[in-house]
Amino acid sequence: MHSSTLQGAADTGLRQYLSFRLGGLEYALDYGNVQELRPLTELERFSADGEIISGVALSRGVIMPIVDMRIAFGPRPPVHDPRTDVIILKLTDCVMGMVTDGVTDVLTLDEACIQPMPGMAREVDYLLGVGTTQAGRRLIVVDIDKLMSIRRVNFGGLRVAR
Repeated sequence: MHSSTLQGAADTGLRQYLSFRLGGLEYALDYGNVQELRPLTELERFSADGEIISGVALSRGVIMPIVDMRIAFGPRPPVHDPRTDVIILKLTDCVMGMVTDGVTDVLTLDEACIQPMPGMAREVDYLLGVGTTQAGRRLIVVDIDKLMSIRRVNFGGLRVAR
């Protein structure tokens, strides 16, 4: 894991983000929502295989739901490997774990330099925009509270986010 900053970052409007990989793309969430990072293998889990809510985990005496974002965001079944990380999140209403393909780093982004999402993505309120680091990496910045509050409904076996 390494740290980087956004091009043209000024002293004001800077915010720290945790970046992570998911389905071949790189995302970032506000680091203030991160309680801890844990390898998936270190959590005591009670699973519900194949579901987005992959079960619950016990971490430091706290029982929390675990959401497998690899299932929610990807067309392929997830494969557990040593780089599979769980981001323990402090959300407005709860603490929960989010399984990702892996955490990349902690970086500082200037909020003024995060570009809005193009086209239809602007209507998805959990997508805040796209930021670019000095190294040229492009990150999709998400509002993790809004993303984790999306309700999924079954319509004839088809899952739809609401």
